[in-house]
Amino acid sequence: MENKIDQSVIPRRTLYSGEEIPAVGLGTFGSDKYGADTVSEAVYGAIQCGYRLIDCAAVYQNEEKIGNVLRKVFAENIVERKDLFVTSKVWNDMHGEGKVLESCKKSLSDLGLDFLDLYFVHWPFPNYHAPGCDGDSRNPDSRPFSLDEFMATWRQCEELVDKGLVRYIGMSNMTIPKLEAVLPLCRIQPAALEMELHPSFQQPELFAYAKEHNILPIGYCPIGSPSRPERDRTAEDVADTQLPAVLAAAEAHQVHPAVICLKWAAQRGQVPIPFSVKEPQYRSNLECVTKDPLTKEEMEAIGREDRNCRLIKGQVFLWEGAKGWEDLWDLDGKIVTL
Repeated sequence: MENKIDQSVIPRRTLYSGEEIPAVGLGTFGSDKYGADTVSEAVYGAIQCGYRLIDCAAVYQNEEKIGNVLRKVFAENIVERKDLFVTSKVWNDMHGEGKVLESCKKSLSDLGLDFLDLYFVHWPFPNYHAPGCDGDSRNPDSRPFSLDEFMATWRQCEELVDKGLVRYIGMSNMTIPKLEAVLPLCRIQPAALEMELHPSFQQPELFAYAKEHNILPIGYCPIGSPSRPERDRTAEDVADTQLPAVLAAAEAHQVHPAVICLKWAAQRGQVPIPFSVKEPQYRSNLECVTKDPLTKEEMEAIGREDRNCRLIKGQVFLWEGAKGWEDLWDLDGKIVTL
């Protein structure tokens, strides 16, 4: 691929260990819209283009195909293993005793790797849903967050580090009350927190809490996930690319509003992981953070666009007796239990 983006101009973010990782990664969740072949082809092109952080997960059902791509880029000397930062996640139905190790080994086998750089607990409870289900689907075994259950899962993740199967471990879809409960109990701290972050949903308190605890925020849905599954859509949702401050910055910089969302994310200090299967888009998503930064005034204007508009509400994870998706997110400052 021509015009490979120079690694030296891509911003970096620092983990608690002092190790630096790219400030932009490639997401691989196909939003139930793209098959594994299409996603893996995008991973191949993106690595050729200059991406060095690839965000994967077992539940995305494409790790085996991505593994074929990783073998290919190593064999073709496009990149060395040491230069890639690959993440994966344990899905909710694999939280039980011994299952985290099983899940991790399956991801390693599918991806063709000896170790993962970062392994997340995908959601902080064992509730799960079938891929492609609708928003009204409910698993009869779903239940609220349990500190004991979560820590049992986290202990298994810590053992993965001990065994050399993963280098770092992380959490995802957490809240401040949950973090306050679990962090004092962690033997190995989370290196990163994967969370929904975009201009209309900035989560300033959680973002600041993570940074204060030396946990790197990794932001999914960085442009508002316009191709997210129908089950995650509601009439109240805000389109980030239509926010006035985003549009004004796009006009000033003569770029697409999606580019402004990514510039804002990278300059704010999170690691956005946009998903795209189209080369012009994934190239632009990486290249845009290397030049023509937003001004302080533009950053502040976008900061004022926060609408507290959560797009990935998690309805499919609700348990019997839950009032609504809000119960997943401890909105009153306390962990919701039965």
